[in-house]
Amino acid sequence: MSTTMADTPAPAEQAGHTTQLYIHVRETQWPMVYSNEYNISFCGLEKVHPFDAGKWGHIVEFLKDAGMVRDDTLVEPREAAEQDLLVVHTRRYLSSLKWSITVAGITEVPPVALLPNFLVQRKVLRPFRFQTGGTILAGKLAMERGWAINVGGGFHHCSGDKGGGFCAYADITLALRFLFDRVEGVSRAMIVDLDAHQGNGHERDFMDDDRVYIMDVYNRGIYPHDGFAKRAIKRRVELQHFTEDGEYLSLVRKHLEGALNEFTPDILVYNAGTDILDGDPLGALSISAQGIIERDQIVFQKARTRGIPVLMVTSGGYLRETARIIANSILNLRQLGLIRCDQAENCPSPVESVPPANIPRSRSEGGLMSRLRSCMSRSSTTQDFSKINEGGAAAGDSPESQEEKG
Repeated sequence: MSTTMADTPAPAEQAGHTTQLYIHVRETQWPMVYSNEYNISFCGLEKVHPFDAGKWGHIVEFLKDAGMVRDDTLVEPREAAEQDLLVVHTRRYLSSLKWSITVAGITEVPPVALLPNFLVQRKVLRPFRFQTGGTILAGKLAMERGWAINVGGGFHHCSGDKGGGFCAYADITLALRFLFDRVEGVSRAMIVDLDAHQGNGHERDFMDDDRVYIMDVYNRGIYPHDGFAKRAIKRRVELQHFTEDGEYLSLVRKHLEGALNEFTPDILVYNAGTDILDGDPLGALSISAQGIIERDQIVFQKARTRGIPVLMVTSGGYLRETARIIANSILNLRQLGLIRCDQAENCPSPVESVPPANIPRSRSEGGLMSRLRSCMSRSSTTQDFSKINEGGAAAGDSPESQEEKG
């Protein structure tokens, strides 16, 4: 089938354009990316879809309540601009988003079709563009720090020329294309997609690209049923409805080990959807909250043991409790030492760091910053994470109880 100039990005736009997305990040910030702009609030229309449109903010609030992060220790991304999106997306596809009926189909919220597009752009697509910018930035951070988490993103049903399944921008494809084009030392990547749905978007984008190895574990009986996209999957694990923890975790562990034995990537993109949770109306699987936490631990442990940087995105999850589960999983990774950033942990809050007026500084105060250790660099990712129980420690277990189990 022939294509026109409207179907493909112009060569000058595919690589080398000036981007504002790769911002400077302080060493006192966690390699965790989030903006309040991620959350969708639109006169109650967001409640028409089962997706928790404020999930990303809820995750961060739980992490703040646990004392892990503050606003000043998180990384705030910028919105992906049109030139950024054109690295992957066709002009024709981006133009189609100027029609509200197109966005209504992608988000699966029919009333959106009746709204003026300027409102749809501002209230629906703008949050997606911020999350897309977050995934792109998190890719760079993962290479610099050894790991990174975008609290949003994971729009794995969107390809360069088509959206769907609540996915308007191909953030995973974009993040990898940016890395291939702009970051030295990135020439091979692995996508581990553990959302309940097949990741047909990135699969279509990387169909004939030998630089990218895709492992996809999904429920074969649900959307999107994309047989063509399956051809891009190097390691495919199709699940039956209501698969439970024991079988699921065994399959993830076995096939991730096999994938990493077959292919050594420079970065691993982990699409950590939580729609596998028991009771999720769209995922139709039966994985417990603890099973999700252990799954995330398996992925990080296997990658970090091998010194492979990990970029995690949160993707699908359609129950209100998924935000708490994601936060608990991140806290578990921190407790086990699979993610860490000592400078962020020890960074004084802005209020604490400003001495009260007319009170002299302590002589010891000036030495505080010199004692702060840097975030784990990529070179330190090869530490012995294999000491963590390969079978998965319970997230609620203390280090002492884990030792007793060992």
